[in-house]
Amino acid sequence: MANLTRYDPFSELDDLFRGFVLRPVRMGTETEAAPQMKIEVKEDDKAYSIHAEIPGAKKEDIKVTVDGNEVAISAEVRRRSEKKEGERVVHSERYYGKVYRAFTLDSAIDDRAAQAKYNDGVLELTLPKKAGGGPAKLTVS
Repeated sequence: MANLTRYDPFSELDDLFRGFVLRPVRMGTETEAAPQMKIEVKEDDKAYSIHAEIPGAKKEDIKVTVDGNEVAISAEVRRRSEKKEGERVVHSERYYGKVYRAFTLDSAIDDRAAQAKYNDGVLELTLPKKAGGGPAKLTVS
């Protein structure tokens, strides 16, 4: 059986820059990763309940689109952190970007009765199912 190893093209650069004060920056090793939207979808007989975690977003920057049984959530996220030592700024990080999630539900949504609330970084959607939106049974002749 063959042993597989993951090739790291930057490992050779580390050897090349050994002893220097500045080293190459590796992508993906930041202390704070780009934000991701985590969602939870619950269903009962009448509606879907969706919770989406979007910390760092303002409610004006969140857009929710419902088209039939397709739901799309997008938001612009801004994060900023500063570490101060006395009056000097020693370290400062900023992130500005967009997060996006789209998914398809089993039943069509009644978009007129749908509701959205945003509080403490959590978007809560209540999406009622359309009446008669269940699967249709056909008789085979």
